[in-house]
Amino acid sequence: MNRRQFMAASLATTVLAGLGETATLCETAQAREGKAMHILVLTGSPRKHGNSATLASAFIRGAKEAGHTVARFDAALKNVHPCTACNSCGMDGPCVFQDDFAFVREEIGKADLVAFATPMYYFGFSSQLKAVIDRFYAINGSIHVAKKAVLMVTYADNAAKKERPILTHYEMLLDYLGWQDAGRIIAPGVWPTGAIQSTAYPQKAYELGKHL
Repeated sequence: MNRRQFMAASLATTVLAGLGETATLCETAQAREGKAMHILVLTGSPRKHGNSATLASAFIRGAKEAGHTVARFDAALKNVHPCTACNSCGMDGPCVFQDDFAFVREEIGKADLVAFATPMYYFGFSSQLKAVIDRFYAINGSIHVAKKAVLMVTYADNAAKKERPILTHYEMLLDYLGWQDAGRIIAPGVWPTGAIQSTAYPQKAYELGKHL
């Protein structure tokens, strides 16, 4: 089966979740019906204690307190080779690069929810996190299943229109994979390391994790 045929078959058999506005905490809790989840958190900040990393930590703390299990992958601190479109994997097979993506490959398969936490770089995901997302290509055939997702973004500006590109990317990613949005934390106006601490956003991220 070639790539075009594979994608057509994938899209034909995948039930796409309707993506509207951000799911409320109440709606998410009702959908989950009290079941503990396995959560994979993918971060993209090159700064170990950066603002988006702080949101990820707060989210994880809340999720663990709620009884969920959490695996965290800090992309900028790991070795993940960019996808080179060699197609050796056939969109659902072994990748030619043996690197830290192996952890993501293992964890994402059993994850009920995938959380993305990233600073906004030139209106999109950080390159480190984007490299991880691009490597989804090698597991494309196995991740078109019902999952939830969360997005946490920090950026220095205060113009809401600049959020649109990264939100569109996130929405299209979920639409393609058939995943359901379970919440978003978008934090504008934070730039220096630690700036997020003087805002309400870490608490919001904690509450999001706590009430999934």
